[in-house]
Amino acid sequence: MLTAEDQMAIEGQLADFLKKSEALWSALVDKGGNLFAQSGDTGTLDLSILSALAAGSFAATHELAKRLGESEFTALYHEGHGQHILMSALHHDCLLVTIFGEKTNIGLVRFYAQQVTATLNTALKQASDKEATASPLQLEGDFMNNPATIS
Repeated sequence: MLTAEDQMAIEGQLADFLKKSEALWSALVDKGGNLFAQSGDTGTLDLSILSALAAGSFAATHELAKRLGESEFTALYHEGHGQHILMSALHHDCLLVTIFGEKTNIGLVRFYAQQVTATLNTALKQASDKEATASPLQLEGDFMNNPATIS
């Protein structure tokens, strides 16, 4: 679970990645297709559908890797006529999804994606460690014996 501070830090890392790579949009997506953090502009694209499709595409690629005797492919690249997408695996069952156009090239995006992937993995590990050591949420009140009344 990411705190607001974790999410802001990750979004800052994504913004820096976009600036360096000259990509259009990048996001942290879990392998279930949930969008956790993003930076950039996709215009009118439905980001929830985009995230779900990216996760599904990566899941299919994972199965291809297993059939070929690989534990996993760490990146997946789709080239279009004007826009392209690069998906990179992170630890903690997350993906870095990046959309870029003709302004940049796959080599530059891939280079900076590898750098930000390492940084994001560290941030996700720290968030996971904080969550593991956090004390459980304590609610005050007797909710079992004083149910709320509905008017």
